[in-house]
Amino acid sequence: MTTSPNEQAAPPQATPKAPGHSKRWLILGVICLAQLTVLLDNTVLNVAIPSLTREMNAATSDIQWMINAYSLVQSGLLLTAGSAADRYGRKKMLIAGLALFGAGSLVAGLADSSGQLIAARAGMGVGGALLLTTTLAVVMQIFTPEEQPRAIGIWSAVNALGFATGPLVGGFMLNHFWWGAIFLINLPVAALGLIAVVALVPESKAPRGDRPDLLGALLSTIGMAALVYAIISGPEHGWTSTRVLGTAAVAVVVLGVFAYWESRIPYPMLDLHFFTNRRFTGAVAGAVLITFGMGGALFLLTQHLQFVLGYGPLEAGLRTAPLALTVVALNFSGLAAKAAARLGAPPAIALGMAVMAAGLVSIATLTEHGYAGTLLGLVLIGAGTAVGTPVMAHAIMSSIPPEKAGVGAGINGTLAEFGNGLGVAVLGAVLNARFAALIPVAASSLPAALAAADSAQERARVTEAFASGLESSQLVGAAAVLLGGLVAALLLRRAERGEGA
Repeated sequence: MTTSPNEQAAPPQATPKAPGHSKRWLILGVICLAQLTVLLDNTVLNVAIPSLTREMNAATSDIQWMINAYSLVQSGLLLTAGSAADRYGRKKMLIAGLALFGAGSLVAGLADSSGQLIAARAGMGVGGALLLTTTLAVVMQIFTPEEQPRAIGIWSAVNALGFATGPLVGGFMLNHFWWGAIFLINLPVAALGLIAVVALVPESKAPRGDRPDLLGALLSTIGMAALVYAIISGPEHGWTSTRVLGTAAVAVVVLGVFAYWESRIPYPMLDLHFFTNRRFTGAVAGAVLITFGMGGALFLLTQHLQFVLGYGPLEAGLRTAPLALTVVALNFSGLAAKAAARLGAPPAIALGMAVMAAGLVSIATLTEHGYAGTLLGLVLIGAGTAVGTPVMAHAIMSSIPPEKAGVGAGINGTLAEFGNGLGVAVLGAVLNARFAALIPVAASSLPAALAAADSAQERARVTEAFASGLESSQLVGAAAVLLGGLVAALLLRRAERGEGA
């Protein structure tokens, strides 16, 4: 039974919800501003860790929860937030997300204890989940099918911009203000976004309101949060530790119950029939592999720049900018969208991921050329991202009925969170295993191994071993990206042939 979901996916191609909205590009700018605020907060806190540790007397566990509270809540609520947007209105949820994010930022900026900051970060995660799902859903509603790929390309470029500018914004704010400023800077952006959303963004929601799937929302939230927590905890506590195995078991059981529940009720939050759509499953399978490889490899990029090439934190942040600038240039100019339209979705994804993989290989293997090899890799990764990633997101969104656009955005965001978290954990484990094999003494971390080294020659050997571990893990990431692109392209090609037949 693969025809029904494909037939369901046809309406957005023929009858978009709001064809050619007169202010669609201005609206896109507004929602991208909201999106950028959330993305910046994913990385900006990392540069404030030394200040928080010193001024709040925060323990290591407190710092971990300050970072993880945001990502756990956000990843756990993405599906629920998307479903709520479809049912109650995407504009309403966009306003609620901005309000919650702004309120959480205010509490975080004025917090005077670790507990307050952790609670504020969790509240910001709720707002972030609403914003990440509603922004993409609104894009699908206000643009015509012909314009959707370019609009999604711009939306995707903002993701790359957030990755690159988060550490820079954080470093600038900490150089001039106290640590709370990195949160308070969100307030004027959230206020401007609220005004613009109220004035410009049209309301859209599912034409008929199903009964709310409250149990499904609870199960998906608990299951996804437990899964992400197990992935985050693995590298620190050990993959075979009771904490990690217990949390992973909870995630598997709860998500299994969630799938069973969704298949039994007439008003599911996540319609499992989506997975009988070859186009949808092809895009999903490829997206998991791609985000796995890219998420882990980009996490290792900052370590490569600092520990192997010897740059400071701010210098390293500046030297990642070519990646984001390439994505922004190709997507904002429309060149990437034109190339993807000319190639078709499957070849565009395969080409984009092959170029991204080549960029990762360049970073891993051209270390003897210093930053030149890294620069080449960053530009290649940016070019591949600009061409392939928007096509992948559009393949997921366009294979879902338009009234479920919020859920589609939730699925897209959940895949990104899951793939990134797993990539960081697994590729980090590859790095540590390779490093420990080469430097068995005091090899729990590079700083510990360098501190234990008693000569310049020994320190050079330690750094070389760490570089070798980085190379191995980045090559694994490159293989995952390439495999993901080929899998997605093959399955999408088969789906197109099936639809044509």
